[in-house]
Amino acid sequence: MAHLFISAAHKSSGKTTLSIGLCAAFKNQGLGVQPFKKGPDYIDPMWLSRAAGRPCYNLDFHTQTHDEIVNSFARHGHDADISIIEGNKGLYDGLDLDGGNSNAALATVLDSPVILVIDAQGMTRGIAPLILGYQAFEPNINIAGVILNQLGGSRHESKLRAVIEHYTDVLVVGAVHRNPDLNIQERHLGLVPSNEMASVEKQIQLVANIIKEQVDLPKLQQIAETSATPKYQPSTTEQITQDIRIGIAQDAAFGFYYADDIEAFKNAGAELIPINTLTDDQLPDIDGLFIGGGFPETQMQNLESNTSLRGAIRNAIESDLPVYAECGGLMYLTRSLQWQDSTCEMVGAIPADTLMHKRPQGRGYVKLAETDNTLWPRDPENKIFHAHEFHYSSLENIDPKLQYAYEVKRGHGIDGKHDGIVYRNVFACYTHLRDVENNRWVDRFVQFARNIKNQKTSL
Repeated sequence: MAHLFISAAHKSSGKTTLSIGLCAAFKNQGLGVQPFKKGPDYIDPMWLSRAAGRPCYNLDFHTQTHDEIVNSFARHGHDADISIIEGNKGLYDGLDLDGGNSNAALATVLDSPVILVIDAQGMTRGIAPLILGYQAFEPNINIAGVILNQLGGSRHESKLRAVIEHYTDVLVVGAVHRNPDLNIQERHLGLVPSNEMASVEKQIQLVANIIKEQVDLPKLQQIAETSATPKYQPSTTEQITQDIRIGIAQDAAFGFYYADDIEAFKNAGAELIPINTLTDDQLPDIDGLFIGGGFPETQMQNLESNTSLRGAIRNAIESDLPVYAECGGLMYLTRSLQWQDSTCEMVGAIPADTLMHKRPQGRGYVKLAETDNTLWPRDPENKIFHAHEFHYSSLENIDPKLQYAYEVKRGHGIDGKHDGIVYRNVFACYTHLRDVENNRWVDRFVQFARNIKNQKTSL
C-alpha cells in the first residue's frame, strides 16, 4: 500500500499546503489518492478531501487504539494508488515525554517513509545539522527525503542542495520557492475552510501546478511504493435499512464533520438530510438534527437574517425533536452571538448567550465522564470518553437550572467543570465527539432519535 508521511521540522513549515498540492498533483496524473490527517482536525481534512477527491480520515492516538488506527488506514487506503498522511506540528512533537503520540510514533505504527518539510528561509549550511539531528534522534524513523520550502530563489536552492549532498545521505525530493500563490487564507483556527471559498478548486489547482514543477513526483511515488502493506480484511456487513432521517447542517457556517462519523450514521440506519442554515427557510421532514462545528461567527448576520429557519428549529426543539449540536452548533442554538462589537440573534433554544474572545477558551484534548443527566442510552461500561475541543467563545448568562450530561475530567467544556447541555431532547456541547471504539456516540444518538420516533408513532 504505497503511502507517504508528510511531516515537518516544526509547525507552520508549509506541510499542509504541500500536502494539498501533492494530493491534487497525483490526482491530476490519474492516480487514486487517499488522504489522511494525524490528530483532531477538521479544516485541513476538508482541503485534503477536495484536493484528492476522496474523504480524508483522521488518525489520532488520543481517541483511537493502535489497532483502530492501522485498521482505518488499511480499510480506507487499500484501493488507492497512493496515500498521503499529513502530520501535525513537528515530526517529534507530542504531549508525551517519550513521544508516544508524536508524528514519528504514527509513522512507526504504519511503517511509513517520512518526507520532512523544512522551512529553509535564511538557512544555508545550518540545514545539515538540522537534518542530521532529526535522523539521529530516532534512528528507526525512515526519513526518506526532504522538501525544502520557502526558498529565496535558484541560487539559494543550489547552495542548500550542495550542503545536503555533502553532509547527509538524505535525498532532496523538492525545492519550493517562496510564492504568494501558495498562501491560503488563514484565520484563528487555521486555514479558512474550503466550504467557505468560492474559488477553492482554482486555488487547489494553482498549488498543484506549482508543486508539480518544483517537487519530484516520480521519485515520491517510487519512495511511497517501498512502504509496507498493512493487512486488510474486508468486513462482511449486512445491508442496513435506513429507517430514520437525520438532518445535518452543511454550509459555510457549519462543516466540521469527521468522515468516519458520517459513515457511522449510515451504518446505524440513518439517512443524512443536508440542511443549509443560511438559505433554507424550513426544516425538511426529519427525525433528528445534527449541527456540527464551524464558524457561525463569520456568518452570523446571514444566520440572524434567516428568521424562518431559526424559528422552525426553535419550534422543533420545543416539540422535542432530538438534536445534537457541538461547538459552532451549540453557539447557534443560544440566544445571541457577540463578536467584534456586533451582536446577532441566534435560534434562542438554549438559555445562554455566546461571546467570542480573542484567545482560545478551550483548546486541546479532553476527557469526559458521563453523568446521570444524559439523554442518550447509557454507555454500559460508564467509561471516560476521549475527545477534543477548540473554541474561542464562551457562554454567558447561563440559566443556572440547566443540566449537564458530562463532567469534565480534563479540558474546559462549558465552564471548566461541565459540558453537554441537556435541554428537552437537545444535547449540546463544546467538545467534539468522535465515533470510535471508546465512544460510539452516533449509535447512541441515532437510537435515541429512533426511540423518540417510535414513541410518537405509537401514540
